[in-house]
Amino acid sequence: MTGSIPTDSTPLGVKFTPEVPLDRFAACFEDLEDPRTGNAVLHDFHTLRFIALCAVTCGGQGAVDMALFAKAKEPFLREFLDLNNGPPSHDTFSRLFRRLDPDGFRVAFQRFMTEFSQICKGVVAIDGKVPRRSFDTASGKSALHMVSAWGCEQRMVLGQIATDAKSNEITAVPKLLRMLSLKNTIATVDALNCQRAIASQIVEQKGDYALALKGNQPSPHADVTLFLDDPARDGGDTHATVDADNGRIETRLATVSSDIAWLQHDHKWPGLKCIGKVTRTRETRKGRTVETAYHLLSTKLSAERFNEVVRSYWGVENRLHWRLDVIMNEDQDRNRLDNSPYNRAILRHMALNVIQKEGSKGSLRGKFNRAGWDDAFLRQLLAAF
Repeated sequence: MTGSIPTDSTPLGVKFTPEVPLDRFAACFEDLEDPRTGNAVLHDFHTLRFIALCAVTCGGQGAVDMALFAKAKEPFLREFLDLNNGPPSHDTFSRLFRRLDPDGFRVAFQRFMTEFSQICKGVVAIDGKVPRRSFDTASGKSALHMVSAWGCEQRMVLGQIATDAKSNEITAVPKLLRMLSLKNTIATVDALNCQRAIASQIVEQKGDYALALKGNQPSPHADVTLFLDDPARDGGDTHATVDADNGRIETRLATVSSDIAWLQHDHKWPGLKCIGKVTRTRETRKGRTVETAYHLLSTKLSAERFNEVVRSYWGVENRLHWRLDVIMNEDQDRNRLDNSPYNRAILRHMALNVIQKEGSKGSLRGKFNRAGWDDAFLRQLLAAF
C-alpha cells in the first residue's frame, strides 16, 4: 500500500482531505497473520484485503467479483495502491479468504470499529443469523451461524462471532459480549439467551439489559405473566404508540412495574430492577392479531423508554439481517469452503458499516451502486477510514 487517497470533490463540491487513511486501515490489521506462503505471496496482504472491502462496498459478492473490480478499477486503485504485479486474480482472493484465520480477522474487525465508529451507547441488540447456503453437504459441514451485536443508534455492526449450531448460541453470546464495551448501553437479547449467567455478565460489564422472557424460563415467565396481566393490579406506568403504514395499523402498549420484591424473593435474578410487557395489536385487511411480550430489566425505565428499547431490538432484523439478505444477497452466497463463509460475513459487515456511516440521503442499495459507479463517492467513503 502506497499512501493516502487523493483529495477529490464530492458531487456537491465538498472537499475532503483524509490523513493517510490506508495507513490507518493497515494498522487495524497489523497483527493479522498472512496465511499465504511461497509463490502465493505475489500481492501485498493489505492490498488484497483493501481491494476486497472496496469490491464488497461497491456491491461485489465473491472472489470473481473482487477480481473483476480490481481489473475494472485498476487506474483508480493505482492512485494509492501498489499493483506492480497487476490486478489480483479470483483464485488469489479465494485462497486468501479460505485460509485466513477468522478469529484473527474478527479481532481486527473490532480494532477497525474502534477507529471507525463513535463510542457505543444506547441499545445494543444481540441476535443470530444463518446464511442459507453456507452448508457443505459433501464434507458434512453445517451452515455458518453468526451471532452479531448491532448498535441500534449507530446503525452499525459492533462485533460478531460464529457458532456451529443454534444450540451453541447460548455459549457464543457471552464471548461476544466480552468483546464489547457495555457501559452506558442496554443490551437486548431474545428469549433463548434469557439466562442468569448472561444477565450477570452484562451487569458486571457495567451495562444494563432488557431480556425477552418466554417459556424457556417457565417459572419466572409464569409469575411475571400472572402479575402483569392481573386486571386488579395497579396499572403502573404505561405508554402507547400508534403507527399506520403499508396497509396496517399497529398499536403498542407498554407497561412497566418496579414492584419486584416478591419476584426476587423467589427467583433472585441478577441485577433485576423492574419488569415490563409490550402488547402489540395489528390490524390489517386480513384481520386483527394481538401479541404480548414480557421482559426483565436491570434498570428502571419509563414505559415510553421501555417501548423504544423493545422496538429498537428489531433493528437487528430490519436494518442488519434483512439488508444482508435482500441488498447484499447473503443468503444466495454459495461460498462454503474452509474459513471463507465466516471471513466473507465479516467483510460484508465491514462494508455495510462503511455505507451506513455515510450520512447523505438515499437508499442503501443506491449507495452501493453509487460507490461502484462514481469514483468521487468511493473516495469519500474510503476517506472515512
